[in-house]
Amino acid sequence: MNVIQKLTVACSAAVALAAPTLTNAEEIVAKMAFHWAPKHHSAIHAQMFADEVNKRAAGRLKIEVFPSGQLFGIREILGAVTSGAVQIGGIVPIVSFPPINKNYNVAAHPGLFASYQQQRDFFMQDPTGQEIWNDMTTRSDTTLLMYNPVGPVMTFSKEGPLDSVGSMQGLKARALLQLERPRWDALEANAVSLPTREVYTSLQSGLINTLNTPPGSVEAYSWWEYLNHAQLPYQYFSDAYMMANTTWWNTVPADLQQIMLDVGKEIGAISTAKILEVGESTLAKFQERGGTVTVLDGEAKAEFDMLMDEKVVPAMADLFDAEILVAAQSFVAQN
Repeated sequence: MNVIQKLTVACSAAVALAAPTLTNAEEIVAKMAFHWAPKHHSAIHAQMFADEVNKRAAGRLKIEVFPSGQLFGIREILGAVTSGAVQIGGIVPIVSFPPINKNYNVAAHPGLFASYQQQRDFFMQDPTGQEIWNDMTTRSDTTLLMYNPVGPVMTFSKEGPLDSVGSMQGLKARALLQLERPRWDALEANAVSLPTREVYTSLQSGLINTLNTPPGSVEAYSWWEYLNHAQLPYQYFSDAYMMANTTWWNTVPADLQQIMLDVGKEIGAISTAKILEVGESTLAKFQERGGTVTVLDGEAKAEFDMLMDEKVVPAMADLFDAEILVAAQSFVAQN
């Protein structure tokens, strides 16, 4: 059984409950689900998307919103969209896509892409990136409606300033992605795999004491009740997508499809434009609460860079094909 089949089977029980319905001869009702808490940047803009689509559709299409993992968590939502258990989902691709095509991992290669736009353009404009994108969306039966980034990723801890390689030795780290493990291993931290819904209680109990996350998440999920140290610079730009089940999408009238695409473009631009500001604002509030932010530079940064070059990057070799990284590096150099 391949990955998509496993994802589809896991969500099949919910299909009947979540199937699109017609409340009258005209209105299509579609369910949209995501794991983000309502205060999260991505949740706010997903709700804006649904509200504006519902307004412009004028009774012909209604998107019902299910936040906070009410229906599916961060690791299950792509399978739910693929199976048709929900018609639209908030997908964090660096979590959901590598099991389908490992080469998507290149999106989170530390320091590779300089912006969200550069990363997106690689998958939409570069032939190598396009091949990865088309393979993932075809096999997952998904259609992109909107970019909705979760934020640039950095490290937070509750144990002390993250100012040296040695300061991170022995930490108990949350690992959401396979891509994170080479860095945690090189830092001699103990990694524990946890979905988002279990992070708060795991920080509370001491099961973990450090994690990589966009800064907005420490506020949205109240993780900053336990996390009080942070490290910059950002490691990579973590994107997110609002995606529709393609089989369902193809049954939607063309004018309603266009409404969703238009709204997705508009709200996605707002979400993208605000995300870095949100991160900086959260870090300012984090410091106002007594948190410390260490910005690596000089010898400290050189120590981490050496660790990346000598241990982390070689350990990532199996996470994507070598030619994919070369193609991405070439694209970045030219764009």
